[in-house]
Amino acid sequence: MPYDIVVCVKQVPDTANITAQAMKEDGTINRSALPAIFNPEDLHALELGLEIRDRYGGRVTALSMGPPKAAEVLRDCLYRGADRTILLTDRRAAASDTLATSYILSQAIRTIGRYDLVLCGRQAIDGDTAQVGPQCAEKLGIPQITYVEQLIGIDGRTVRVRRNVGRGWEVVEGRLPLLMTVIDTANKPRPPSAKRMMRYKRARAEAELAAQARQSLRDVSAEQRQAELKRQAEALRSQGLLIEQWDLDDIDADLSRCGLAGSPTKVFRVQGIVLTKEGYTQIPPTEEGIRRLIHELVVDRTLG
Repeated sequence: MPYDIVVCVKQVPDTANITAQAMKEDGTINRSALPAIFNPEDLHALELGLEIRDRYGGRVTALSMGPPKAAEVLRDCLYRGADRTILLTDRRAAASDTLATSYILSQAIRTIGRYDLVLCGRQAIDGDTAQVGPQCAEKLGIPQITYVEQLIGIDGRTVRVRRNVGRGWEVVEGRLPLLMTVIDTANKPRPPSAKRMMRYKRARAEAELAAQARQSLRDVSAEQRQAELKRQAEALRSQGLLIEQWDLDDIDADLSRCGLAGSPTKVFRVQGIVLTKEGYTQIPPTEEGIRRLIHELVVDRTLG
């Protein structure tokens, strides 16, 4: 039995490569100073969706909310096997917290129409809240299974999975339609296919085409630039290379529930830690070295 699967993916700053410019003066992330990557657990969610499609048949749609640059992760989804990609980008969605983000994504999923499974990574490494997936399920009015680490099987409209519960695991069942959040031990994501990379390397969203047109067609009128943009978009669409692009109007979103207006989260305090000590101390891997290390940690009140 084939299944329609929606996978929510996100482009995030690479928090493993932090620099001194990672934070702005107001305490927010300076995304331009950090390389952007595919959110790791979303990659495992995509792999689970592809495994289900390969095993039972169906269609995998990758959905990403973000700036035009987020189309990069959607191309990666195409390289790995996604059947359809949708970029949800709108300046009015900027500064959305988890509540506003989950509302926008749930509206986009409703706009997609038929779906049997919605898959998300457990959490994004730029927020670590693990809230968006469960909030989407609540807004869609469907059941959810979190911390999924293994798909046991699907029998008609019943899904059976193993979920991680911290110090153990449990096997649970759920009825479709269903949302699941996936952890990083669930599978090993497949690499991009060389054949699909050659096929989809020119795939673009309209926002990307517009940015390219502004750079390459500076000396033409706005009307000429728009005509060229339309021509390029139609050419890509005819080849199946146009990444679908939606805004808040396309998903019939209530603007009072989007962006800053729809985000009740308030930051109580942002605390920056400045490391003042220069250089480093090398501790030999001996019993005496370990004793000296523990003594230093106690004196510095790192321990005790």
